[in-house]
Amino acid sequence: MSNTEKMAKWLKRFRWISILEGSSFLILLFIAMPLKYVMDMPIAVTYVGWAHGILFVIYIYVVFPTARRCTWDFSKTLFALIASILPFGPFIFDRYLTPEEKELASS
Repeated sequence: MSNTEKMAKWLKRFRWISILEGSSFLILLFIAMPLKYVMDMPIAVTYVGWAHGILFVIYIYVVFPTARRCTWDFSKTLFALIASILPFGPFIFDRYLTPEEKELASS
């Protein structure tokens, strides 16, 4: 497997984790939290919050090896980390990574 193929593999894996983490955050904010405070159903936050926490840790754990393998500079890695704490951040960062993944796949 060539270096370019390895980079494409790492980037694709990171993008999947990013989308899962971002989706779990949106579900937590816009579904589970209203259920807790409007419908008095705190169990939704318990389970969705737990799942989001695990996905967040996985996201952070995968950012650094992906940045190293894909030779990201400091600002791009920082953008990835900041994106993880913003509600729509992972999706914005994913749009930034899509052309890079397509370029790696075509190489």
